[in-house]
Amino acid sequence: MASADDLAFHEFEEATNLLAETPDAATTSRSDQLTPQGHVAVAVGSGGSYGAEDEVEEESDNAALLQEQQQQQPGFWTFSYYQSFFDVDTSQVLNRIKGSLLPRPGHNFVRHHLRNRPDLYGPFWICATLAFVLAVTGNLTLVLAQRRDPSIHYSPQFHKVTVAGISIYCYAWLVPLALWGFLRWRKGVRERMGPYTFLETVCVYGYSLFVFIPMVVLWLIPVPWLQWLFGALALGLSATGLVFTLWPVVREDTRLVAMVLLSAVVLLHALLAVGCKLYFFQSLPPENVAPPPQITSLPSNIVLPPTLPQSTAPS
Repeated sequence: MASADDLAFHEFEEATNLLAETPDAATTSRSDQLTPQGHVAVAVGSGGSYGAEDEVEEESDNAALLQEQQQQQPGFWTFSYYQSFFDVDTSQVLNRIKGSLLPRPGHNFVRHHLRNRPDLYGPFWICATLAFVLAVTGNLTLVLAQRRDPSIHYSPQFHKVTVAGISIYCYAWLVPLALWGFLRWRKGVRERMGPYTFLETVCVYGYSLFVFIPMVVLWLIPVPWLQWLFGALALGLSATGLVFTLWPVVREDTRLVAMVLLSAVVLLHALLAVGCKLYFFQSLPPENVAPPPQITSLPSNIVLPPTLPQSTAPS
């Protein structure tokens, strides 16, 4: 009668022969004499090591790799940390611009377009383009006004580039910072949803400004009521996108706080659009209009010399 050691050796020999024919096979042997439960399973991998050992080694390798990645993550003071926020392709930027131009109820810009990957590439260049277009079209407005009215003396206003850049970039960074700080402060009131991150808030505001670029170009049309109509349409699209994006965050707060916050967001957006219209697109600036010639009257005590009569005698 064969002992348990002989049976185990015989099963191991059969498993070895099977692996020699099919290296990727896994063998399972049952024996009533080895264990009270009557089931012994041994999995053999292609490299000749047991499956349990492979799983342990794989888990340890994954843990080591994760720890190494965490250690290699750059700090926020390094250039490599901010490089990841500019790692986007053209299709992603165009998709996010399209999402900002076509706001829909229930279509969250952060969830459907950012997807936990906010970028600074799009907001940076949108703000730069908007500032440049504002300055250029503001000067072109004076050029066109001079052609219609020769009394206007045009001189290039290069300071508008600085004013436009400072205004746009301060709005695109300071307003999201204040909004993010307020939502962080009110986070204790909400239980089911927290605020967006600061970079997500900046990204939302940056892409919401894209619709103002074609609006500024259309403001070159010298029709005041048409300019205000284009401004209202652009403001409506941009503000609607912001409200739809922020509503899932503020709806968990009290009704009063939610309405006041959304009203402040829309009001600040409207002040930006109206301020750009009034500052950069003045149709007839008073300081650039040439004063009309004034006729000065002589004092009454000055006697003019009499005019000599012309001789009419024939020669």
